[in-house]
Amino acid sequence: MPTLNAPIMAGIGQQMEQTGFEGCFSLQIYGPPFVPMAATAAVTTTLKVSTGIAIAGTRSPLETAYAAMDVDRISDGRFILGLGSSIHSCVTEMYGEPQRKLLSHLRETVKVVRYVIANAHKGLDPIKGEYFSADFGEMMITAPPVREHIPIWIAALQDKMTELALEVGDGLMVHALWSADYAKTKLPFIEAALSRHGRARADVEINAWPWIAINDDKQQAIDDSRATVAAYSGYKEYEPFFEAIGFGDEARACQLALGEHGDVSSVIGNVSDAMVEALVACGSVSDVLERIEPYWDVVDSLCPMTPYRDLTMEQMTTYNAALYTLVATARARAAEREPA
Repeated sequence: MPTLNAPIMAGIGQQMEQTGFEGCFSLQIYGPPFVPMAATAAVTTTLKVSTGIAIAGTRSPLETAYAAMDVDRISDGRFILGLGSSIHSCVTEMYGEPQRKLLSHLRETVKVVRYVIANAHKGLDPIKGEYFSADFGEMMITAPPVREHIPIWIAALQDKMTELALEVGDGLMVHALWSADYAKTKLPFIEAALSRHGRARADVEINAWPWIAINDDKQQAIDDSRATVAAYSGYKEYEPFFEAIGFGDEARACQLALGEHGDVSSVIGNVSDAMVEALVACGSVSDVLERIEPYWDVVDSLCPMTPYRDLTMEQMTTYNAALYTLVATARARAAEREPA
């Protein structure tokens, strides 16, 4: 859900409901993602709203907990708190926050947020943690939340964060770099991690964010997706992932220095068609539905996204509109398969 003026956001949210979307997310690129989700919740009735993601290191977990309770109240219990760590270069160099151990900080954030949501209306005992300590001496008892347990989904790309999500999260949001083929290779890891932590598969919703570029001119879709792939492969922190999927050399050729990620034009030529197709489902609606079908062997829900780097507003609008056709087509095909 983009942050736009209220009438346009209302129209988008209502169109999502009518098309058959289950929910929508708001990204934290700069500002807090709770604001557009509150606006969306106010003009819809069934659409789930979620932060995708709220970066844990940019605010106090107390504020995160209260923001979650606020949006859950506005939506009457339709909110999902999506949390992630982002990467050091973003949290420290852009937001100016101190360097932290990302997994440890996110684990503590989840614990504090859950405690505050469940107990702020009863009274909070002091907390002394590695990153967050508070005695809550100045706090007043606040109104009971709509739900004492708001689902927390954790975003992950690589194995350590994936395991953390499977250990403590209500959901695992896998990165857009997880293609359908890659997701299937991770199924044994997911099953083993759940077993290690004594959890059942039904305890965690797994949600994937596939990149989708719907265009009957498949080569054009590939070309339009190239800059987005180049931008993500340009982060040094993601190099192990690209190495694991066979594109380590290409990723290293795309790596940019800090401060240069706003312009990927100098490295876009290092991204081959094969690399784009490994990460982005390109082609017609039917082609894309076939490409993303294997996800369902691993995940419970999909949040289709379009490439966005170096595209005009007209191009982005066209690719976004095609997602509605995708969902409507998938819903119609599912209805046809249902027994009378």
